[in-house]
Amino acid sequence: MIWNRRLLVAALAGSAADLAGLGLIASAAWLITRAAQQPELAALSVAIVAVRAFATSRGVFRYAERLSGHDVALRAQAATRERLYDSLIPAGPLSHRGADLLSRMVDDTDAVQDLLVRCLLPAIAALVTGVTAVVIAAFLLPLAAVVLAAGLAVAGVLLPAATAALARRSTSRLAPARADLAAHTADLVHGSADLAAYGATGRALDAAAAADDRLARLERGQARVNATALAAGVLVQGLTVVIVVAVAMALGAGSIATAVLALMSLVSFEPVLPLAAAGERLTGVLAAVRRLREIEATPPAVPAPADPLPRPTGPLTVVVDDLVVRHGDRPALGGVSLTLMPGKRVAVVGPSGAGKSTLLSALMRTVDAVSGSITVNGADLRRISPDDARAMMTGLTQDPYVFQTTFRDNLRLAGPEAADADLERAVREARLDTFADRAGWDVQLGEDGRTLSGGQIQRLALARALLYDPPVLLLDEPAEALDETTADALMTDLLDATRGRTTLLVTHRLRGLEAVDEVVVLEDGLVVQRGTHAELVAADGYYRELWEAENMIRR
Repeated sequence: MIWNRRLLVAALAGSAADLAGLGLIASAAWLITRAAQQPELAALSVAIVAVRAFATSRGVFRYAERLSGHDVALRAQAATRERLYDSLIPAGPLSHRGADLLSRMVDDTDAVQDLLVRCLLPAIAALVTGVTAVVIAAFLLPLAAVVLAAGLAVAGVLLPAATAALARRSTSRLAPARADLAAHTADLVHGSADLAAYGATGRALDAAAAADDRLARLERGQARVNATALAAGVLVQGLTVVIVVAVAMALGAGSIATAVLALMSLVSFEPVLPLAAAGERLTGVLAAVRRLREIEATPPAVPAPADPLPRPTGPLTVVVDDLVVRHGDRPALGGVSLTLMPGKRVAVVGPSGAGKSTLLSALMRTVDAVSGSITVNGADLRRISPDDARAMMTGLTQDPYVFQTTFRDNLRLAGPEAADADLERAVREARLDTFADRAGWDVQLGEDGRTLSGGQIQRLALARALLYDPPVLLLDEPAEALDETTADALMTDLLDATRGRTTLLVTHRLRGLEAVDEVVVLEDGLVVQRGTHAELVAADGYYRELWEAENMIRR
């Protein structure tokens, strides 16, 4: 409702601005022509006041139209981007590349702004101004009004329709071409080191240049269509004015009426001529909307319950009972059972592909089980909304993302309303306080964490998890891709920080697992061993073999 009011204000203000321009030219034409006849000054006073009033009000109305119109457009753009985020969070697997998604997130959501600012509002103002100009012309000279109406119809209806038809084919290829160029550019920027190492920089540059050429050709074609439409509009404007003047002179309309008709006809095209470009832009907007709907129509990875249960409160007991999860035809979990009591820490270990990360995904409701169950305080997790499930069980996932903003803002992602004392506590528990003190809380972090070491990125992600403080903390390979010394230090600090917290730790490293309450060993989606670290080291099996191999490597 608020948007509708703001949009109405913008439409009225834009129409009023163009009408003020029309009134300014009409009254100025009358004033100049009448003054040439040297009448009494009193006969010109009303026109003089009208010229001043129209000139002043035109600027005021234009400012109001810009203010209200852009306010509505930016709000609509933000709402569209928010809906896109909301649809991406629960979405299942996407076939789109990251750069393509970014293009849709930026370029396609910008199109919503263009729909209002460049298409809808100009069309309303052009319609109001054109109708008013034709009505005034009809009072002065009916035949001139017919000529003016025909010219405005050609410039405001036929030309935009022709422009849209010509641009439709190129516009449908323009957005994918931009996404393709963005993907090649991202590959060059983020993969420059790998490309250089494998001698593939030249091929990557050639591919990016080819993508740039394709986009440039499409944009040049689009520019030619716009330029042709604008030139045709100006031609229609000139011909209409010439014919209106010729009709007025032929019918003996008089000098004042002829001058008013000529200048008013000329100015009435001012809000109409941009509609040709608006027709082309509308085609692009519709294509962008279709691309956004493709993302929004992506089915969720897991269905939300029709009548969700309220989120369980208090200390949570999580029971995984005979859980079976499949990825396609391949079983990822073949009947896993475990129990997480309040304050209990459980580590899940096993070789790559054993199903460790799948177990975390099932707990966070990003994959659905074929059979078995997960209950939280006795409530079936499938009866709880996915958002509530992730609020209860979340934490540190693989490849945490670092945004190109300050250290403080990167940390606040987990707690936008958190006090500075809470931020300091989380940073201290993650052993990142030395970095914060040395570099400062407002230091800018590079894109993807390029200014941080691997250990610092993992500690930042751990600090986020500790700041969010979910009832059940999930940690997925926190020491992955770190050197031995950094990984040992991080695991030691992590186990210290999670003492007393309900925690499920997925790891392939056994060092430090003496501190957890239970270790569960997965192989091929099955639980093959479970017990304390000491019990598993003493028993035959995968855990003991891995422990001996790890110690041998360290020696």
